[in-house]
Amino acid sequence: MNRKIKTTLQRLPEFVKYLMILGVVVFISFLFPNNVKFKYHFDVGQTWQYADLKAPFDFPIKKTDAEIAAAAAELEKDFSPFYSFNPEVFTLQKVQFEQEFERGLDKVWEDETFEDLFKRKEEYLKFGNAFLNKIYQKGIIEIAPQHIGKEKGFVINTIQGNTTRKKILQNVWTVPKSTEFLKDTLPQTKLKVPEFLLYILTDRIAPNLTYNDTLTQLMQRRLQQQIVITKGKVAKGKLIATKDGIITEEIYQKLVSFQKKYEEEVSNKSSFYGVFAGYFLLTCLIMMVFIVYVKTYEKDVFAKFNRLMFILLWFIAYSYLVWAIEKSGNLSSYLIPFCIVPIIIKHFYSDRIAFFTHIVNILIVSFLTTLGYEFIELQILAGIVAVLSVTDARNWNGFFSTIFAIGITYALGLLGLSLIKEGTLTSIDWSIFSWIFLNMLLTMLAFPLIPLIERVFGFTSSISLVELSDMGRPLLKNLSLKAPGTMQHSLQVANLCEAAAETIKADTLLVKVAALYHDIGKMEHPQYFSENQSSYNPHNEISNLESAKIIIGHVTEGVKLAKKNRLPHVLIDFINTHHGTTRVEYFYRKEIEDNPDKTVNEAQFRYPGCRPKSKEETILMIADSLEASCKSLQNPTGQAIDEMVEKIIAFKIKNRQLEESELTFEELEKCKIVFKSLLRSINHVRVEYPEEKD
Repeated sequence: MNRKIKTTLQRLPEFVKYLMILGVVVFISFLFPNNVKFKYHFDVGQTWQYADLKAPFDFPIKKTDAEIAAAAAELEKDFSPFYSFNPEVFTLQKVQFEQEFERGLDKVWEDETFEDLFKRKEEYLKFGNAFLNKIYQKGIIEIAPQHIGKEKGFVINTIQGNTTRKKILQNVWTVPKSTEFLKDTLPQTKLKVPEFLLYILTDRIAPNLTYNDTLTQLMQRRLQQQIVITKGKVAKGKLIATKDGIITEEIYQKLVSFQKKYEEEVSNKSSFYGVFAGYFLLTCLIMMVFIVYVKTYEKDVFAKFNRLMFILLWFIAYSYLVWAIEKSGNLSSYLIPFCIVPIIIKHFYSDRIAFFTHIVNILIVSFLTTLGYEFIELQILAGIVAVLSVTDARNWNGFFSTIFAIGITYALGLLGLSLIKEGTLTSIDWSIFSWIFLNMLLTMLAFPLIPLIERVFGFTSSISLVELSDMGRPLLKNLSLKAPGTMQHSLQVANLCEAAAETIKADTLLVKVAALYHDIGKMEHPQYFSENQSSYNPHNEISNLESAKIIIGHVTEGVKLAKKNRLPHVLIDFINTHHGTTRVEYFYRKEIEDNPDKTVNEAQFRYPGCRPKSKEETILMIADSLEASCKSLQNPTGQAIDEMVEKIIAFKIKNRQLEESELTFEELEKCKIVFKSLLRSINHVRVEYPEEKD
């Protein structure tokens, strides 16, 4: 029972991963349409590749969008917008006029110039009220922005109470026109100080006839409802399209009408759950194939939650993006930068999984888009180019070249597909190319996203590695100050590793940076390591076991120091594996010599680290041993160096240090050649000429 519980607990993380994958599938499935898919694909000018199609039911033939738009435009020509009178404006302005009139009297009561005003006050008030009543009865319009410039001959509907009248816009009074009328009228009166009224009444002229947007839109909708959107019908049993026949404009419109009626009819009869089950099943199948691939060829991705979740989130994000754009109706799915996925994933994973993820992503979103096979072909083609051409995140020239290559692929692919559909350049819908241009601009976000994703998911990009290789970084600076010999050793190892990695196409930057940090643990006791010693050797004053513990401790201390300084986990792996599970051979043998009658515990002299797995970790282990051993050669001739390289590598193989490594024997041989050549250069070995014979 305990064994079963233990086994279950061990498999719990894997169960949670499968549950997480299922959750992603369910979420995506709910985005899929709940109506059935039309089973035919067609376009104008193409050949009908299916059997003869007869109408299974009666259906009306829809007019084309152009025909409907023309009919709507015809009705729109005779349509007049609505403007409404606001009676409150007149009431308010009249009250304010009388108040301003009284305030004006108070200001000029001592001025003899305004004597007539005080004598005939009622006549002045009467004129002002009559003027306001007249202009507000006619109506003072505030022209809506969309109607400015249309005054000549443009008809509007004016609503006053329950009465609607048509008026020509240019005949309706505006504020400037009313002001001019006031200026022209006042001099004709017998009032001796008309400027007093001009001053007060000018401020009381405000629009009381304003655009009624709600009523206008309501009447426009009613007008649109009068538009006939069909032109005849196809009776049940009538032929719609014949096999191998060309799809003309007329046949195309019949097919479009049939598709709409078919989807309405079948969707009403079909079950939502049946459609959902179909999409769910297909999504499960796609995801299952993907997970089998990941478990088989990318085990490290499946083993870690953050790595697996990182990929699954792309499927969720892009499915939602396509769904939202399709729902909007104003945007095209060609706008979505799908190539961001392979570009970013390639920087953290392999080319293969970047491409595989892109293909799965396109397969899933193809259920959501209405763009058809052209969309799928273009996205797959662009993804291939992205994987093949994308370069290191540090190389901006390469980055722009990648974007350019993707853009050219989209443009040429879209042009080719458009020519297949239309046959001529003049019939191509060039507006699609604007979406492709925006797609390219958005794809440029891939590289700025890399550092952000790196920090969120705990990945390591080349950008971070370059930053870590800066010799001014605190750890490297302290290493050069506390253990200068170790720093020089690390630099030599970095050069060896970089050259070997480049030869076998491994990650040169990663192994170079790892080499710089692999011995940072020696800062704890730098004087106990030979490269930092001069004439004094502190090991002479302690036991062999204590010496071994200090030497071994540089690995564990290095791991602690790396974690404390938040170095990427991938670099910590290098620190942990650069000695594998080998022994501190010198002190182990010395302990046996010093204590021939005592049984020596070998485990106390063995490094606790793991054996290297990646090619880069293996290269670092070998290069570290070779560089250190080369310094012990009394006479570093070319032959001596070659023998030492062979001996060290053979020793690693014999001690099973390379058993878990991804490095092949062929690659190991290539690395040997590089190591021998560089070590000869480092130790200034001259070319060994054969002796001359008499």
